[in-house]
Amino acid sequence: MPAASRAGVPHIWRPMGSRMVGIVLVVCLYGLCVFTWFAFDDETRAKFTVFEKGTMGFFAILVLVLVHALIRSRVEARLDRLVVVNGYKRREFAWEQVVAARMPPGAPWVTLDLADGTAVPAMGIQASDGGRARLALRELRALIERPPAD
Repeated sequence: MPAASRAGVPHIWRPMGSRMVGIVLVVCLYGLCVFTWFAFDDETRAKFTVFEKGTMGFFAILVLVLVHALIRSRVEARLDRLVVVNGYKRREFAWEQVVAARMPPGAPWVTLDLADGTAVPAMGIQASDGGRARLALRELRALIERPPAD
């Protein structure tokens, strides 16, 4: 295949909107909790038990883990394969395995149709990103039709 077919590869698509919302959510939530904690007087803070503090710490870590799963979603086009990361699940497909990429109206993200008849969501390209998502879908479709060669 000509070198022009390799233009832009490797390439990574990541959702912009959900990443920004996740980061802002964590910063605001943690900031509010820290501000509230220091707004309490010493007597009120002393009434919190170790268990209550541990519960707050647990939920703080849980929120961080869930938001991290959301913002790490991506679709990576490499020379030899397509890598899809949805949350904490990573899947790799040879270019020959991916038949099509689609995002019908109302769909939250791109869906990849595979040669074996199954479909895999690709949360790295989300419809909420609007024109950015449509451009990413066009780029991905172009690579599926003419996969990059070694």
